[in-house]
Amino acid sequence: MKKDTPFMSNRRTWRQKCTDAFRGVIRAVQTQSSCRVHLVGAVVVIGFALGCGLTHVEWCVLVGAIGSVLAAETFNTAIESLARVVHRGEHPDIRDALDMASGTVLIAAVSAAVIGGIIFGNRIGMLLEVW
Repeated sequence: MKKDTPFMSNRRTWRQKCTDAFRGVIRAVQTQSSCRVHLVGAVVVIGFALGCGLTHVEWCVLVGAIGSVLAAETFNTAIESLARVVHRGEHPDIRDALDMASGTVLIAAVSAAVIGGIIFGNRIGMLLEVW
């Protein structure tokens, strides 16, 4: 690709770079059902957290966990998109790269679930005692 194409130019403004980044996030949500599932999960967890009176530290950890899952999912989507362009058929090395990218999402999601369990576990236990 030529260096002077708009998305490869060093002369792009921060506004253009941010616009492209937001376009990428929107594209990931539009094209990947798993990205939508993680986004809905994030909204549900944030909604639950709003009613739980989390501390500032708990909010920071929770937002970090959610951000990690969404970032991993977006990277996975980007790698899948590149893989489709590089090679249309089956290739063991590309399969391995795609599996590793998916594994990254799994690691982030399981870690986030453990963090959520630690943060919300006690609060859920107290709610169940009231019933």
